[in-house]
Amino acid sequence: EQLIVVPHTRSGTRPDEFHAARVSLWDDVYQPGGEPRFTPLPFDHPLCILYSSGTTGVPKCIVHRAGGVLLQHLKEHGLHNDLKADDVLFYYTTCGWMMWNWLASGLAIGATLVLYDGSPFHPGPERLLDLIDAEGIHAFGTSAKYLAALEQAGLEPAASHNLASLRLLLSTGSPLSPHSYDYVYSKIKADLCLASMSGGTDIVSCFVLGNPTLPVRRGEIQCKGLGMAVEVWNEHGQPVLDEKGELVCTRNFPSMPLGFWHDPDGSRYHDAYFSQYPGVWAQGDYAEQRTHGGLVIHGRSDAVLNPGGVRIGTAEIYRQVEKVEQVLESVAIGQDWKGDVRVVLFVRLQDGLQLDETLRQRIRQVIRQFTTPRHVPAVIAQVSDIPRTISGKLVELAVRNVVHGLPVKNTDALANPQALEQFRDRLELREQA
Repeated sequence: EQLIVVPHTRSGTRPDEFHAARVSLWDDVYQPGGEPRFTPLPFDHPLCILYSSGTTGVPKCIVHRAGGVLLQHLKEHGLHNDLKADDVLFYYTTCGWMMWNWLASGLAIGATLVLYDGSPFHPGPERLLDLIDAEGIHAFGTSAKYLAALEQAGLEPAASHNLASLRLLLSTGSPLSPHSYDYVYSKIKADLCLASMSGGTDIVSCFVLGNPTLPVRRGEIQCKGLGMAVEVWNEHGQPVLDEKGELVCTRNFPSMPLGFWHDPDGSRYHDAYFSQYPGVWAQGDYAEQRTHGGLVIHGRSDAVLNPGGVRIGTAEIYRQVEKVEQVLESVAIGQDWKGDVRVVLFVRLQDGLQLDETLRQRIRQVIRQFTTPRHVPAVIAQVSDIPRTISGKLVELAVRNVVHGLPVKNTDALANPQALEQFRDRLELREQA
């Protein structure tokens, strides 16, 4: 209800640019030298609004409670990440992603934060790795995509950097492929904890994450969050092990949001999380819990492919395609086809490469070798760009809608909405079998 502007000399912001009833300048709000006044507020006092990334539709306007967020973050930083007051914490994130809020809470542990603004590959792909040595970073946070990009760039940080301070490598944003575990331990550092995490802007924290007292297993997230009643349920609402299903949380937890902004009766909030299993939070992730306690995220539930009635998570395909060095990234959808669904894979290749039948067969071979024949795409097509949200997440549903001639409701949430045009009226989608 009140906007506070901090003038930024580098960006050329001038105080005289802002004249509005509900806009104030920082220097008019904060007067240094006096004692700060703290107002005691209840646990459930609204702290902030976070907007979901918009991968599944119009971004949700999520109101978070102050006490729940801080309590949850203290648990994750202090126990799951084993951070101490003399540790240095870094996460590569924009201010628009929930990981920025999560990073800022490291101050509650007493940790020192390292912030970075700009491309992680400028002026070269080793830029963030240089920070580890320069700033003595103990916990380095990034995305699965960044680790894959380092591997594709041919970097071997263990040979080019010291990395003596680094003991924890955090990854989130998308499922971390098993071969990325191999890359981290063979090319970055053998003696560290690689902690893949999964949660969401919805809870501004994690459902499943790392544990400094457990082994790291290739391709798995180590454990459920402490105090989080996480299970994987089948379509009948029954918990399952070693089977794919819906990631749910069966009991309340501190960082559940207060609700959505301008949702007075709570109906939109209820529909988003509690409509699939009454009274049980369904996150919308297609997951699997292993007997020994580890978990695997196979992709978003609403993007699950269903060829021949077999449910396939898109991450199952991406994990294999990433092994093909010519492919920079890919997006898979299910296309309605002759009364069934067929898998269509779009690939963005290294600069200068063209998709030919030899490369198509190579991609199909890798997918078939490590999954099942049902996972093999019926169509593989080349694109020059793949649409993603401002926070960098692929928008599989938007691509699926465009291919089927349906409207896309969340183009404002896309960083590159023009990329969708490549997927309209693709001739090969109609002709290839």
